[in-house]
Amino acid sequence: MKTHFHIHALSTRRYGHTVSWAILLSVAIVCATAALGRAAHNFRAALTDKPDVAVYLLLPKEGLGNTTLLKQNQDDSKRIYLGQTSHGPELITLRRNHTWIVDAIEPLHEGAQTGSGMQATGTPPLH
Repeated sequence: MKTHFHIHALSTRRYGHTVSWAILLSVAIVCATAALGRAAHNFRAALTDKPDVAVYLLLPKEGLGNTTLLKQNQDDSKRIYLGQTSHGPELITLRRNHTWIVDAIEPLHEGAQTGSGMQATGTPPLH
């Protein structure tokens, strides 16, 4: 059984209502896609360009509170951080290939001296 669409039976108000909802839904889909794309871009940039933020993103289960950059090499391919975690202070080493990855995590005991003779203190996390 075939049904036919009779355009002359469609009122102007009903047509305008349908078109308005279609435009609103299209705009909502584009905005949601743009927001997700921007968030993905920000995470990628944080992992490749900003190692001070990457340390928080790479270690979400460690409960990092404060981190202090202790040492970085000349070509900035390796960084060593002192991080205050829920388990106590830890020495975190990040290494860069194309993105930053965690190379090593070494637990320290409270009041440990860093390699430069400084006591283990940190800066607040960047939000």
